[in-house]
Amino acid sequence: MTASEPADGLRAGAEAGAGRPAEVRVLVVEDDPVAADAHALYVGRVPGFTAVGTAHSLAEATRVLERTRVDLLLLDLGLPDGHGLRFARGLRAAGHPVDVIAVTSARDLAVVRESVSLGVVQYVLKPFAFPTLRERLLRYAEFRSTAAGEAAGQDDVDRALAALRTPLPAELPKGLSAPTLDRVAALLRAAPEGLTAAGAAGAAGISRITARRYLEHLVDTGRADRTPRYGQVGRPELHYRWLAAAAGSVSKV
Repeated sequence: MTASEPADGLRAGAEAGAGRPAEVRVLVVEDDPVAADAHALYVGRVPGFTAVGTAHSLAEATRVLERTRVDLLLLDLGLPDGHGLRFARGLRAAGHPVDVIAVTSARDLAVVRESVSLGVVQYVLKPFAFPTLRERLLRYAEFRSTAAGEAAGQDDVDRALAALRTPLPAELPKGLSAPTLDRVAALLRAAPEGLTAAGAAGAAGISRITARRYLEHLVDTGRADRTPRYGQVGRPELHYRWLAAAAGSVSKV
């Protein structure tokens, strides 16, 4: 434990004693340094959460856990020195109280079931955008707050568990509407070669500037990508393309 950690612990206790929830301290475990830094930045953007660091292997994560108070692991499952679920199982066997959000590109439901059996509180598929992680972290924060103390009855137990599973209300940037977003997304899904803002505007019956706002929102939330295409003269034109991995109602992100 480093010299600064006792102060961290005292500060956390003082905050809880004053009726304010202590910040959730998150360790990002991800072997890709660029992805690790991005995920740590995402964590820092969510109120009530702070990233205490990044680890690029299970061995490095173990060293951090030995010297630093960590409440939550954002744990990649495919790491160079072992599988994340085996690491989580070892933590449980050792009685370590840290919670785990699993992060992986694996879509094997057997892995999902094993994650649940190990007490993994959330499961996030790569690639993901900030709103996806934000929603999972806010659900986890609600779970921590509702699961504190002693349950008065079954309703309290059900409410605590539901906090992890119930989607949060959709939040769209100011000026965007869910019906128009779904319409633009449907047009993009139906265009394998992609669409420009002008093409989406004409098909959706909205202005080019408005169409571009919706298309950029789809890019920001990981539902679409954009690439410049160069013509004979002038500036390149941006083409937007629906990502095949995206699914579900886009107005939910």
